[in-house]
Amino acid sequence: MIRACPSRTVSAVANGRVLVTGSSGHLGEALVRVLTERGEDVVGLDVLPSAHTTVVGDVADRDVVRACLAGVSTVLHTATLHKPHVGTHGRQAFVDTNVSGTLALLEESAAAGVRRFVFTSTTSTFGRALTPRSGEPAAWITEDVVPVPRNVYGVTKTAAENLCELAHRDLGLPVVVLRTSRFFPEADDRDEVRAAYADANVKATEYLYRRVDLADVVDAHLLAAERAPALGFDRFVVSATTPFTYTDLPELHRNAPAVVARLFPDQPAEYARRGWRVFDAIDRVYVNTRAREVLGWRPRYDFRHVLDLLAADRDFRSPLARAVGAKGYHATSTGPYTVR
Repeated sequence: MIRACPSRTVSAVANGRVLVTGSSGHLGEALVRVLTERGEDVVGLDVLPSAHTTVVGDVADRDVVRACLAGVSTVLHTATLHKPHVGTHGRQAFVDTNVSGTLALLEESAAAGVRRFVFTSTTSTFGRALTPRSGEPAAWITEDVVPVPRNVYGVTKTAAENLCELAHRDLGLPVVVLRTSRFFPEADDRDEVRAAYADANVKATEYLYRRVDLADVVDAHLLAAERAPALGFDRFVVSATTPFTYTDLPELHRNAPAVVARLFPDQPAEYARRGWRVFDAIDRVYVNTRAREVLGWRPRYDFRHVLDLLAADRDFRSPLARAVGAKGYHATSTGPYTVR
């Protein structure tokens, strides 16, 4: 079913309408919420209906995409099949949505004169490059690391990134790719992690190296849209600012609690108060330096912020993350993932 794209008179980010794909998902809803609150003219496209979706349809359906691009100057493309779908969807479904859908949106955006396109990718594209062998230092993950995808999710997101670069080079479409780290609220998908650690313990600790708050991800997308015409094409890692340096990497992979306690002397007591502990080893560190330097991104939610809120017995998630909440990925119960 397709509902007509709404017509509003309020100007948007780039003096035109904004199309948000995946508007019923975590990030898509957050973007629609923020843009709407700012008075922007927003079209939300998703295969699932929601209060934040104005058009129900498939991003791979070019007729749907063309209708939604009328008057659009900015596209924020978050629609995707995610890692949790690997066990429930075939590889062709991933190709159809993540590759063919992205290609359709890129080509139709270029034809429609879109001036800014932001593609939400993932740090999962790095895949096997994230896992050092025993005795090696933790991996220092910047934009220069060559992706070695681990599964069809990573393969299709990497392919979509390459299509984004091709669309800029061949069609002149300004595109920024954001490789985002974890911001979903669902429990970890590894049985051994859920058995050994409280969920809040896992998420708080991940802000050291592999997590980012939803509000900061939204800020990164809006900055990327603003900078896209000047950049032409670029990729950025989007994760909370790590406190670690390159020299910390060998010890991080051997004895992470010692490194964290040295950098945050108040951490051991705060964790002990809650019955929590830092992971024995940290195998990778996502580095957001280029996003901060080039985009002017200033993520507010880092491990220091988390510790301060824990000490005050407050929720360390942003108000936006709490408002969006958990979405789930499947129509029926699937392991740790909530039911949509």
